[in-house]
Amino acid sequence: MTFSIIVTLCVLILIAYVFDLSSKHTRVPTVIFLLLLGWGVHQLTDLFHLKIPDLNPLLPILGTVGLILIVLEGGLELKIQKSNQKILEKSTLSAIISLILTMVALGFGFHYLSGKGLLSSIVNAIPLCIVSSAIAIPSAENISKDKKTFIIYESSLSDIFGVIIFNFFLVNEVISLASFGNFFLEIMVMLIVSVVASTLLALLIRRIDHHVKFLPIIIMIILIYEISKHYHLPALIFILIFGLLLNNIEKITSIKFLKNVDTFKLSKEVSRFREIVIEFTFLVRTMFFLLFGFIIETKKVLDLTSLMLAASIVALILLIRIIYLTISKIPIFPLLFIAPRGLITILLFLSIPIDIKIPFITKSLMIQVILLSTLVMMFGLMFNKKKEVKETSTDIEG
Repeated sequence: MTFSIIVTLCVLILIAYVFDLSSKHTRVPTVIFLLLLGWGVHQLTDLFHLKIPDLNPLLPILGTVGLILIVLEGGLELKIQKSNQKILEKSTLSAIISLILTMVALGFGFHYLSGKGLLSSIVNAIPLCIVSSAIAIPSAENISKDKKTFIIYESSLSDIFGVIIFNFFLVNEVISLASFGNFFLEIMVMLIVSVVASTLLALLIRRIDHHVKFLPIIIMIILIYEISKHYHLPALIFILIFGLLLNNIEKITSIKFLKNVDTFKLSKEVSRFREIVIEFTFLVRTMFFLLFGFIIETKKVLDLTSLMLAASIVALILLIRIIYLTISKIPIFPLLFIAPRGLITILLFLSIPIDIKIPFITKSLMIQVILLSTLVMMFGLMFNKKKEVKETSTDIEG
């Protein structure tokens, strides 16, 4: 049994790697291949009557670690430059406004359809409102540099703002001035913790001489995230700040105790750290979507009752997105299509307490929204114009 499991995992990961390489040419998101591959493995286990233990408890664990690594990888790719300022502003506004508009529209829709309280309806709606950085960032590989930067910022910030707002509505049964006061206090505390912890971790990367140095850093990042999350603090802020700080370390050497740090050597260490994060991210993301594809039940995907609602939700997402992009004078294509739902949608859906869950907001619906939004992105990218040979900074900044 051990032999079979190890060989199967190795083969699946190698196949996933081939998918990842080919996606640059086919423009088919790797997640589609992974879900199909995981689903296919499940069909084979049923065909040969193989007994597989319940793998559902692994999904939140892989999802959480994957989310941390994906946001960290996104932060490690971004440079804070004046040329990126307008893109940062527009992507931040896009993440916040699109999230809130979709949340309000779906929240009131679920409230009307279910008769549940408005707060409960909003909590059920939020998982469907968040752009998945786990799918969006890898899929933006073949578009222009400015648009890719926009997607990295927007999807990472959508994850962060989505989790913050979700926790806010989940913790506060009654919305009042006191709850808003606690909310902003938590954000300020997290910002301070993020800056201090990120600076210390950056110094550790430079000063640890042991041959094992990056794995303990990643473990500490996950530990800080989980502790912060336990106390309902917006933990993803820390991940993004840490990634941005490392990738822009040369801009903060004016800090007193960083003046003597050799930024050139630190930058080399950061490059090595980034490579390891990319490798880990690929592995965890691959395992997550393979597992998610494995536990998908065909009947749930083809459930016509929820399919119409799923299609309506995706249509609403696209409608709100095209209106916002048009008003904001941001290039519509292919950004309109790069708004998939995915990893974070599943994690938040699994976090909704049973007593406030809306009956028709089911796992089937979540799976269908994820698949439909990913397919929309796939076809949007496939029919998009070929990547420009010359990329200009006026792509989004204009």
